[in-house]
Amino acid sequence: MSESTTPSPESTESTESTESTERPAHRSGFASFVGRPNAGKSTLTNALVGAKVVITSSKPQTTRTVVRGIVHRPDAQLVLVDTPGLHRPRTLLGERLNDLVKTTLAEVDVVAACFPANEKVGPGDRFIVKEMAKVKRTTKVAIATKTDLATPEQVGQHLLDIAALGAETGVEWAEIVPVSATAGDQVGLLADLLIGLLPEGPQLYPDGDLSDAPEEILVAELIREAALEDVRDELPHSIAVVVEEMNLREDRPEDKPLLDIHANVYVERDSQKGIIIGHKGSRLRKIGTDSRKQIEALLGTPVYLDLHVKIAKDWQRDPRQLRKLGF
Repeated sequence: MSESTTPSPESTESTESTESTERPAHRSGFASFVGRPNAGKSTLTNALVGAKVVITSSKPQTTRTVVRGIVHRPDAQLVLVDTPGLHRPRTLLGERLNDLVKTTLAEVDVVAACFPANEKVGPGDRFIVKEMAKVKRTTKVAIATKTDLATPEQVGQHLLDIAALGAETGVEWAEIVPVSATAGDQVGLLADLLIGLLPEGPQLYPDGDLSDAPEEILVAELIREAALEDVRDELPHSIAVVVEEMNLREDRPEDKPLLDIHANVYVERDSQKGIIIGHKGSRLRKIGTDSRKQIEALLGTPVYLDLHVKIAKDWQRDPRQLRKLGF
C-alpha cells in the first residue's frame, strides 16, 4: 500500500512543473492617465501609488511634467504616467504640454481616460477621445472619477455616456470603471484591471522607488503646489519653480541631517510678484512653511528652504525662457 502511494521521481518532477506553469507570470508596463484639466488624474495617481508623487490643485492645467508613479506588487509593477491635461492651447507652453501628452500616448501600454462623474461628458472629452483614437495599438480604458461627488443615478448615466462616446469616436474601451480616489472606492479594483492589461515582463524599477522623477523636480512641484493655493485668475499658469541647489549641510552630525534647498519662484509680471510675496512677506512665508512640510514628508529629512521670487517676463510665450524653466 505504501509503495503505491509513494510518488516516483518522474511524478515528482511532473508535479513541480505543473506548479511552476500555474504560477502567474510577472507583468510590468506603463499606463497613462489622460483627461481634461482637473479631471482627477493626479489624485488618482497618488491614491494608486499610496504616496504623494504628483501635485494636486483645484486649478486646471497645473500638472506640467510627466511624472511616473510606481505601483509595486509581488506579481507585477505598474508604472503610472500622469500627464498634463489635454486642452486647446493658448500659449507656446500649452502647445508644448499637448505635444508631451500625445508623445506619451504612443509610448505606453494602456491609456486611461478620466471623466469626472460630477460633470457631464462634453466637447473637451470628445476632443481627447478623438486624439486617443489616433493611437491604434494602445489598449484604452475609461475611468469615471470623483464618484463621491455624484449620486448613484448620475454615475450610472455617466457610465452610459462614456460608453456612447467610445462608440461615437471608434474607441473600444477594454474597461469602464467608476472610482473615487479621495474616498478610496474601487482604487484596488482599478489597479487589478490595469495590471491585467499589461504585458508579461520583468521588474522595471527597484523595490521602494515611488517615482522616477528627480527629487529636484518633485520638490519644485511641491513648492509650486503651495504657491497655487488661494491664487486666482491667470496667476496659476504664470507660476514656475526651479530648484537651484539642493544639498545636505556639511557640518551636521549623521543622526541630525539638514537638507538645504534654494529655489526660485518665477512669475511673469511685477504685480504678480507682489501677490506671491504678500503683505510684509506673509504669503511667501506661508508658501515656504506649507511646502517644507510636504518636502520633509516626501524625503524623510528635515529641510531648510530658501525661497526667492523672480520675474521672467511673459515666459509662457518665450522659447528661450521656456527652455530655462525646463519646458
